[in-house]
Amino acid sequence: MDEKKQTLKLSDLSIENSARREGSGRGGIWIGLAVLLIALVLISVAVMRGSKPVVVATTAARAAETGTSATVLNASGYVEPRRRATVAAKITGRVTEVLVDEGMVVEAGQVLARLDDADSRRQADATRANRDVARASLEEIEVNLADAERRLSRSRELHEDGVASEQDLDTATAAVDALAARLLVARRNLDAAEARLAVAMQDLENYTIRAPFAGIAVSKEAQPGEMVAPVFAGGGGISTIVDMASLEIEVDVNESYIARVTPGQPAEAILDAYPGWRIPATVRTIIPTADRQKATVKVRLTFDQLDPRILPDMGVKVAFRESADEIGEARQALCLIRRSAIRRDGDRHIVFVVIDDRVERRAISVGREIGGDAEILAGLTAGSLVVDEPPEDLADGQKITIED
Repeated sequence: MDEKKQTLKLSDLSIENSARREGSGRGGIWIGLAVLLIALVLISVAVMRGSKPVVVATTAARAAETGTSATVLNASGYVEPRRRATVAAKITGRVTEVLVDEGMVVEAGQVLARLDDADSRRQADATRANRDVARASLEEIEVNLADAERRLSRSRELHEDGVASEQDLDTATAAVDALAARLLVARRNLDAAEARLAVAMQDLENYTIRAPFAGIAVSKEAQPGEMVAPVFAGGGGISTIVDMASLEIEVDVNESYIARVTPGQPAEAILDAYPGWRIPATVRTIIPTADRQKATVKVRLTFDQLDPRILPDMGVKVAFRESADEIGEARQALCLIRRSAIRRDGDRHIVFVVIDDRVERRAISVGREIGGDAEILAGLTAGSLVVDEPPEDLADGQKITIED
């Protein structure tokens, strides 16, 4: 009985030949699949390396500037004067004389033009004559009043001596009071005549057009013989005066980047007329409103030093620079490259470095973004050639051709 049980246990542990052949067949399948997979990988690599080169654009890594502030934003605009005035007449009249020309330097209060003032001058003369009559009448009343006061004084003395009657004293007193009242009216009439004369003289002065402030005449818009009128009445101006000491820069900054601009921030201005001349400037103010049509915000900058070559309405490009605090906090960068050359791979940044006719995928450490560039803190050196705007399917080791 024990031998039979022992025989059954040993038979249970034995492997039949058919099962052994089945296990051997499965192992062969897995080995075959692995060999096939390796072959496919090798074939794909070989195909990739031997495929047609990809045409790419390249850009070179540039050395980072040291000791100077970096550009954080670029914008364009125009030179604008803070004080500009189109000088026009206050009244309607015919121009008789124009004393200004384009480019002329004028002082505050300088006569620019005169209008025909014949009628106004006659009116002023008549008003002056009325004033003179009122003054003469006042002087006459003053003389009569002085005489009446002397008569009253004698009447009082005679009345005290018993020679003059009470009626004589009352008559002399009434004469003095009447002349005093007439004198008061005469003085008021003289004041009114003086006021009318002042109005007439101001009307006469309105026929003379003067410069409101010192500056340069940049236009001449009237000629002798023309009729002019106030601007609000549809008339034109005599001349446009610009205060050259108030020239500044006005640029439109996209509202997406306005956070990069602060009052007092340093900047560099380059006039379109003088592309090699860098002019230091400073942000004066940010206009607190946005243009909903253009999605921009106006920024005004002042020139650190004015120059006669700077003229109103000149086109200008502005590079907003880092502030002193930002320069002190900035990390040292190895180089700068265009942001379009950087691709994000998960939580890493990579670039494709050109080596001979192939590319090498390389991880980099990116610092600050400065305009259209980015600082590279590690992984790349100045002078390296990298692919700009790399295609999505560009891979490590792929063959490339640089476009012309």
